[in-house]
Amino acid sequence: MTEEMGMGTMPGGEITDQDKLWAALSYIFAPLIGIIVLLMEENKKRPFQKYHAVQSIAVAIVLWVIIVILSIVLGAVTFFIGGLGGCCPLLLWLLPLYYAYQAYQGVWIEVPWLTEFLKGQGWL
Repeated sequence: MTEEMGMGTMPGGEITDQDKLWAALSYIFAPLIGIIVLLMEENKKRPFQKYHAVQSIAVAIVLWVIIVILSIVLGAVTFFIGGLGGCCPLLLWLLPLYYAYQAYQGVWIEVPWLTEFLKGQGWL
């Protein structure tokens, strides 16, 4: 589901452990930590942190939209009895945990269409 851009250095310099931690936390506690990273002057100057902060906010927004749509559709299909209506959307929250793990490993994650959209808007 993702392409990895690689590990190591980027134009902003070496990726530190602090960069990796903030990037991972951005996905786990999205969008709160992502917004904090973008507001903190020292953190938003770090390319790795900024990249993952912006992307984690976008992933959180997309997941919320998908979960709302799935909840309505699956709820209607199961006549709001439960079962699929509650379980399937919750499984989608495992995706940010995977992204957090990858970010903590120092990987520049590329979400297939979302990263290109964010780059096209000039946000990444």
